[in-house]
Amino acid sequence: MPAENSPYDRNRQVSSSPDTPGNMPEKIQVVEFLLGKEHYAIDLYDVKEVVDYTSITRLPNTPAYIKGIIDLRGEITTIIDLKERLNVTAEINSASDDNRRIIVLDEKLTGVKMGIIVDDVLSVSTFDHADVDRSSASLYNDDAAIMGIIRKKVRVRDKDVSDLIVWIGIRQILKDVDCIKS
Repeated sequence: MPAENSPYDRNRQVSSSPDTPGNMPEKIQVVEFLLGKEHYAIDLYDVKEVVDYTSITRLPNTPAYIKGIIDLRGEITTIIDLKERLNVTAEINSASDDNRRIIVLDEKLTGVKMGIIVDDVLSVSTFDHADVDRSSASLYNDDAAIMGIIRKKVRVRDKDVSDLIVWIGIRQILKDVDCIKS
């Protein structure tokens, strides 16, 4: 799926939010996706585009979570399996490779062309800071890979409930990959 046709192309999808005093945006914008049955999100500004899964050329002597490389419109792009990187166990009904998506990360973040494999991309969403629980996220990780837990309000059988979305910091998760800028 070319970037110009992608509904997740950040240049088409987003206008910047106004900043509040202290340079903190009023709202957060994330790309929501699935790993197995669990909902995750990364910051929208870390994403360049979302593309369909394609054949990956494996590389020798690399960590298991580095799946290999692809040719993305003439540019070599390194592909990371986020499920394997985060030690998310495979589900019996997990997505087949044909149904998975690649989230291409912003080159300003990574320093090189890089993408992450996810089971499906759900949406680009905007949340208030009040919807994010940052205190409980610090209980589960010491290195700030989990930035917060987002409570997304949904209606189920005429009742409001909250879906929980794990908001992850892709910089922290991929910091041991040599090309990621600190």
